[in-house]
Amino acid sequence: MDDRRSLRLLLPRPVRRLPADLAAMLVVTVLVNVAVFAPLVRDTPLRVPLGLVFALFVPGYVFVAALFPEAGESPTDRDAEDGDAGRFSGESIRAGIDGIERVALAFGLSIAVVPLIGLVLNFTPWGIRLAPIMVALSGFTVAATAVAARRRWELPAEERFAVPYGEWYAAGRSELLEPDTRLDGALNVMLILSIVLAVGVVGFAVVSPPAGEQFSAVYLLTEDDDGELVADDYPTELAQGESGEVVLGVDNHEHETTDYTLVAVEQQTETVVNESAVTESDGENRTAVNETVVTEQRELERFETTLAHNESWHRTHEFEPTMTGENVRIVWLLFPGGEVPEEPTTDDTEYHVHLWVDVEDS
Repeated sequence: MDDRRSLRLLLPRPVRRLPADLAAMLVVTVLVNVAVFAPLVRDTPLRVPLGLVFALFVPGYVFVAALFPEAGESPTDRDAEDGDAGRFSGESIRAGIDGIERVALAFGLSIAVVPLIGLVLNFTPWGIRLAPIMVALSGFTVAATAVAARRRWELPAEERFAVPYGEWYAAGRSELLEPDTRLDGALNVMLILSIVLAVGVVGFAVVSPPAGEQFSAVYLLTEDDDGELVADDYPTELAQGESGEVVLGVDNHEHETTDYTLVAVEQQTETVVNESAVTESDGENRTAVNETVVTEQRELERFETTLAHNESWHRTHEFEPTMTGENVRIVWLLFPGGEVPEEPTTDDTEYHVHLWVDVEDS
């Protein structure tokens, strides 16, 4: 006890005075930020349950705490104490709100506050992305917690709202460890087992959702005059010795952290025309099939990166073709897992993107 008191005295006075329920909201805020941003933790399923608790409850709870710092009781309890006389006396029959109402309002206000913050972010340069949303929600939570704590401290101690942890613990201990009959004890044990089973099933469903489609993606972008990345205005005409610039993009949707190797190659191609005969009842029709055949290939550059699930990678790439002529094909081949054949081609991976470039001989 002395060690705990000494440790508590080392904390700033406002932190020591912070009500337990508001301190718990700050702890959840810190934990969810760690689960989202910490390199080793963000890939674990821990971020899902913490994120749900944070987004659906915490902002609304601290907002309600800021609005109603005083303790309250339900109308039923107040009517039982005051009778009908208090109901028609012209005086307020209640102050604040009770615990059940706080919980209900916390969920409702969280569902309202989170989309509103997202709407505001949509009109800012940061947009609706994970990092800005987390920073905005965390800032809102900390600010509302500070206001709620300040308003509680301004009230007399007996009028402040406080979560009755001690009463809950005493009542639960009495019900579980001191039942009136053996039947009550058996029912309590069954209730506990049912709750544990339900929490386990729900927790497993949340942290282990069915895996969706697993795939990766590679794509090309360019930077416009405003600095925005767009899928347009690619370099298609170059002189020998001149380089073109594109922005390479890779997306990981493999549901796991994946190592990637991206290989840039240039190819000389030619079109081969094959004829396939199709016999029908009214005669013979011939259809010409054009096939692109690679006659020469050279590797330009390689890139390596490691991405977590749902993470994207962008890099500016200046490529300089060594081949000349019309329709030189620049191909970027993406290999998840990092294993690349000695002579990589489009037949070795399903993830590739290409660009046709006319290179004028100087």
